[in-house]
Amino acid sequence: MDTGLTPERPRIVVGIDGFEPSMAALRWAIHQARLTGAVVEAVTAWHIPVGTGWLPAADMPDYQEDAFDVLAEAIAQMYVIDPDVEVCPRVVKGQAGQVLVDAAEGADLLVVGCRGHGGLAGTVLGSVSRFCAHRAPCPVVIMRGKPALCQRVGALADVDPGRGVGRRPRELAHGGVGSSQGPT
Repeated sequence: MDTGLTPERPRIVVGIDGFEPSMAALRWAIHQARLTGAVVEAVTAWHIPVGTGWLPAADMPDYQEDAFDVLAEAIAQMYVIDPDVEVCPRVVKGQAGQVLVDAAEGADLLVVGCRGHGGLAGTVLGSVSRFCAHRAPCPVVIMRGKPALCQRVGALADVDPGRGVGRRPRELAHGGVGSSQGPT
């Protein structure tokens, strides 16, 4: 029976912080969206760092405005990849990991970059990609920040198997996530 309702398009959420791994994540998400007909939701999180309360108000950076600028520049750079893919920008106040996990609710895929902090730095600094991989309500693609590592494992992206088991996007069978036909 036809209800007259059109099915909702797939949605890919991608985290943007302006660094190269997040730009690679955006490129990958746009390519995946082209393959699957998905909408890309580009999300940038911002917050006021602890300890900035000592700065005079006139010297306080406008973190929200900076986040808008980072996101606008990232989308403008990626527009040349495929101007037909719909990219919806969102700037949200909060910690990046939680903002992305919240944005991924109901999404088909979450794509994040990883700058490659490892060892003690990774433990002390924490990791947005690790946070997302463990808590996202959908499969997660992590774009590595170290090209040598990507070449060694023979992939441009790692699909977190724990998040994807039983919930992999239906596009997997059609050259999507995890396929050798994926983005280059």
